[in-house]
Amino acid sequence: MARLPTTRIDRLLSSMGYGSRSEMARLARAGGITLDGADLTDVSARLPVTPDLPARLRIDGEPLDPLPGLVILLAKPLGMTCSHKEDGPLVHDLLPKRWRRRDPAISTVGRLDKQTSGLLLLTDDGALLHRIISPRQHIRKTYRARLARPLQGHEGPLFASGDLMLEGEEKPLAPAELLPLTPTEALLTITEGRYHQVRRMFAAAGNHVEALHRESLGGLTLPADMAPGTWRLLTEAEIARIFE
Repeated sequence: MARLPTTRIDRLLSSMGYGSRSEMARLARAGGITLDGADLTDVSARLPVTPDLPARLRIDGEPLDPLPGLVILLAKPLGMTCSHKEDGPLVHDLLPKRWRRRDPAISTVGRLDKQTSGLLLLTDDGALLHRIISPRQHIRKTYRARLARPLQGHEGPLFASGDLMLEGEEKPLAPAELLPLTPTEALLTITEGRYHQVRRMFAAAGNHVEALHRESLGGLTLPADMAPGTWRLLTEAEIARIFE
């Protein structure tokens, strides 16, 4: 039987952004850390890292934050960025402030630009992040695009051809699927993640994207009742749906 991994309590709490190890020691001495309802004063002790730990360990009376390995589903609103390279508030600002200090850090799984809304994942699991964004996985991403001008009918065959070249690139795009919804609205499903790809594809077809919203990633769809700016943790079953 495999042994469960263990960790020092102060090291775990520090890596989760609660404070330095010395600060955790002071908090414990003040009765601010409890395990199974009892004061835990020795934060140098090691604990098994089990899924039930957040329900058993309390910090200042509050349940422990989710353990490392979390995956967050966020309904990205317009006007927020995924990177300091863009001006504007970061999507990380929607999460608890303490989570900005976690190590390993919570990173976005790919990016949505400032003017794109919809499904965005964040995780501190580097291996999972790279698996999702790897071109070898061919994970489908579906966007709802509102266009400045009506579709002309040539866009679907063009996007599906596998021959479309974006300006400034030397490799054609992989085939993509276009589903018109109205004359000026369509769903576009791609399997790549090139810079501003959807916007540039419609530009290459002679149109302009006025609004863009990502609806799904793999088999995972953003729930219709998730308001912009809200988030929740994904279950293991939901994570698996990304790769369906």
